[in-house]
Amino acid sequence: MTKVGKFIVLLLLTIFGLAMVIPFVWMMVTAVRSQLEFNKGNVGFLPIEKHTMYVADDRETIISIVMVDGDSTYVHFYDEVGQIERTFVKVPNEGIVEQSRLRVQWRNFVDAWNRAPFGRYFMNTIIVSLLTLLGILVTSSLAAYAFAQMKFKGNNLLFTFFISMMMVPQPIYLIPSYVLLNQLGWIDTYMALIVPWLAHIFTIFLLRQHFKSIPQELFDAAEIDGCSRFGILWRIVIPISKPVLVTASIFSLIASWNSFMWPLVMINSEELRVLQVGLSYFSQESSTLTTLLMAASTFSIMPLVILFIVAQRQIIGSFARAGLKEG
Repeated sequence: MTKVGKFIVLLLLTIFGLAMVIPFVWMMVTAVRSQLEFNKGNVGFLPIEKHTMYVADDRETIISIVMVDGDSTYVHFYDEVGQIERTFVKVPNEGIVEQSRLRVQWRNFVDAWNRAPFGRYFMNTIIVSLLTLLGILVTSSLAAYAFAQMKFKGNNLLFTFFISMMMVPQPIYLIPSYVLLNQLGWIDTYMALIVPWLAHIFTIFLLRQHFKSIPQELFDAAEIDGCSRFGILWRIVIPISKPVLVTASIFSLIASWNSFMWPLVMINSEELRVLQVGLSYFSQESSTLTTLLMAASTFSIMPLVILFIVAQRQIIGSFARAGLKEG
C-alpha cells in the first residue's frame, strides 16, 4: 500500500473512531455538569459554568436579570438544579457579578443512584450475566467440539442450520417464546432471563472455528494415549483456547448486560428488573433531568468499559491466533 493509501486509511479510521468516541465523551461530561447549565444550552466538552451571580454575606446565588432599575435590579433566584426559588427580587447592582468556572458535579452520580433502586438492578444483571455465561461456556464448548472434531452424518447441514438462525431477528420469536415460557410458569422469574440464553449460536461458531484450527496431531496423540473425547476437550482443547474463551465470555457479558427487549417483555416486577430496563424506566421518570440521566447511563456502562480495557489483549489475541477461517 502506498503512503497516500495508508494516509487515507488512517484518516478514515480516525474519523470513524471519533464518531464513535465523541458521543461517549459528551455523555460523561454531561453527567458531571449542572442541570441549570445544561438547560441554558451550554453543551460543550468541558463542564464550564457561566452564571450571573448575586454575592451577599459571602454567599453566591445564581440569578437571572429581569429589569434594571437605577442602582438596583430585579432578578429571579435559582436553586442548584435550576428551579426558580424566588421571583422579582430587588437587589443592589454592586452585588451582581458574572462568573465562569470549571465545576464538576460529582453529586449527580449519587442523586441518580438514589432516585431508583440501581443497586437491585445491578445485582439482577450480574446474576443473570454470570449464570448465562457459565451455561454458554459449557454448552458452546461441547457443541463446538462436536461440530469441529466429531464426524457424524449431517454435521455440516446441522451447523449451517444453526448459523442460519443468527439471521432471525429477535422480535420474530419473542411472542412464541413468551407463550412457551408462560405455559412453563417462568414469566417474571429468573428462569425466563437465564435458561433460554444458555446456548449461544455465535459462540458455538467462534469456538468451532478455533477448534478446527488446532493441529490434528494433538488429537491423534491424545487418542493413542487413551484419552476420552471429553478428556481431550478438558485437558487439551480448553487449556489452549483461553484467549478465544475470554473473547466469547466478553461477548456474552456484553450481550447480557445490554439486553433490553427480552427482559422488558418477560419481567413485570420491579424486583427482577435488569439494568437496561431499569434505566429505561428511570429515563421516563427523570426525562427533564438530563444530567442525572447521563450520570445513570455512565455508571451503567462503565463496568463493560473497564472489562474491555482489562481483557482487550485476550480479545485481540484470540482473533490474531485463531481467526475465523476454516482450518
